[in-house]
Amino acid sequence: MALLPLTTLVTLLHALLALRLLPALAERTPAWPVLAVLLVVSAASMPLPFLSRRSWRVPAWLKWVGLVSMGWFSSLFVLSVLRDVLLLVQWALAGIAGSAADPTWRTTSALVVPLLASLITLVGFFNARRTARVRRVDIPIASLPSQLEGFTIAQLSDIHVGPTIRVRYIERIVSAVNRLGADMVAITGDLVDGTVPELRSHVAPLARLKARHGTFVVTGNHEYYAGAHDWVDELRRLGLRVLMNEHVVLQTRNVSGAQTDEEVHESSLVVAGVTDYTAAHFDASHASDPEGAVRDAPPQVHTRLLLAHQPRSAIAAAQAGYQLQISGHTHGGQFFPWNLFVPLQQPFTAGLHRLHDMWIYVSRGTGYWGPPKRFGAPSEITLLRLVNAP
Repeated sequence: MALLPLTTLVTLLHALLALRLLPALAERTPAWPVLAVLLVVSAASMPLPFLSRRSWRVPAWLKWVGLVSMGWFSSLFVLSVLRDVLLLVQWALAGIAGSAADPTWRTTSALVVPLLASLITLVGFFNARRTARVRRVDIPIASLPSQLEGFTIAQLSDIHVGPTIRVRYIERIVSAVNRLGADMVAITGDLVDGTVPELRSHVAPLARLKARHGTFVVTGNHEYYAGAHDWVDELRRLGLRVLMNEHVVLQTRNVSGAQTDEEVHESSLVVAGVTDYTAAHFDASHASDPEGAVRDAPPQVHTRLLLAHQPRSAIAAAQAGYQLQISGHTHGGQFFPWNLFVPLQQPFTAGLHRLHDMWIYVSRGTGYWGPPKRFGAPSEITLLRLVNAP
């Protein structure tokens, strides 16, 4: 959306809430000017993070104000709508009973709504800014070779390095992952929200990620917003392996001359990665291709893992014969009520799911997008472990 229509819409919505809340709040408490000031600050600051960098370089602290305001206003708007619905129900019930509606609820709720929105925003801010906790998940793979039993994958997803996620945030994530001692690290897209010159120094700590077989990356839709070609080059410069509709074969056990070809294949794992589901809209040559990603993979290696940013890739992945797809993109909804809308676009919102003969794990994300706010959808560093299905 262009900046002028966005600013107009934001202003009108703030004015609507002012009309709905301030008169009732003034009857309850003399502190109503506090909410009035907050609404003005919110309306003025919310468009700032989206201003063109060429028109005006917005100071970092103003972006913080705008993004925090966005999270606060989102909760305020939802709670205000809920309040109006309850007021309408109260009015209807009073009409049926032939009595007047009790005005106490109207004034009390006008106070409760901004207080509750502020509390949710404060809790959500803490949840978003803390280092993501480790979530351990076992993936039961049918007929998993014994040599692959216990293979671990540390998944990072949707970090969104940008206006409010910077180098120290990334350093904390890297330290947490390195303590896990995983066999491989997978970064499943939406790593950045900005260009390479802007964010190069903030992404640099990812070069220190440690895993036995290294770190593998696939692109998300936000890489394409920010310049995917430049970011692919930069991540490869850092020593990360970016998989663009391609695969690698990992030998998970030490191979000796005494081992048979069958033993070598059974201890191998195909790790494939595809470009984002929407990549073709930005570059036709980057069209996501789960089947093509394993073309020419050794047919004797039956355990196949796909890194795909969006869960929507799962249908094609299941048809291509993968045993597991690892995805992100959804953030688990990040905060209410957006989690309710994710199923309108994606087949899975978060956690482990089954699609035909394939498992798909969807991370809630390691960072956040936009408002520094997570409520009801905690961030995660995921440690996936392959186990033999009982």
